[in-house]
Amino acid sequence: MDSRKSSTGQPLLSLQHDPPEYSDSGFPAPHSYPSSSQQYGAPPASGPYTQGSNGVQNVVTVQPMAEVFTPLANPLPDYLCYSIFTMLCCCMPLGSAALVYSLTTRDANMFGHQHIASRNSRMARILNHVSLAIGLIFCLILVVYIILAVIVVTRTNRFGP
Repeated sequence: MDSRKSSTGQPLLSLQHDPPEYSDSGFPAPHSYPSSSQQYGAPPASGPYTQGSNGVQNVVTVQPMAEVFTPLANPLPDYLCYSIFTMLCCCMPLGSAALVYSLTTRDANMFGHQHIASRNSRMARILNHVSLAIGLIFCLILVVYIILAVIVVTRTNRFGP
């Protein structure tokens, strides 16, 4: 037997004693688990109406749509390709906004909303034009900068040591 004492003065349990017993409260008895031979799934039906405890069947009725959307006969242009080009090659933020307006124009054309389609189409065109202008101005500034840099480098090399 172990005669050591803990800091509180109580003797420690020796390793030769059996562990304390725990109660099985809250857990089902091991024999109540299903055996491996028992089949899982729905229980067999005992009568014609065994859905639920009181035998009542639920019926769901689906109503048809009240409003059917028809696409416009003459859809407005959505400028989708132009928007993708300006988004990738010119000005990303304005091109992205133009792409969103192009997609909403396409949806409005599909659902027959003429007013929304015309407004979004016009906004997509304006944003695409502005994005293209910003991209062209940026490219022009870049070309002028490169030309000036080449001129400066060639002059300094000509008159250099």
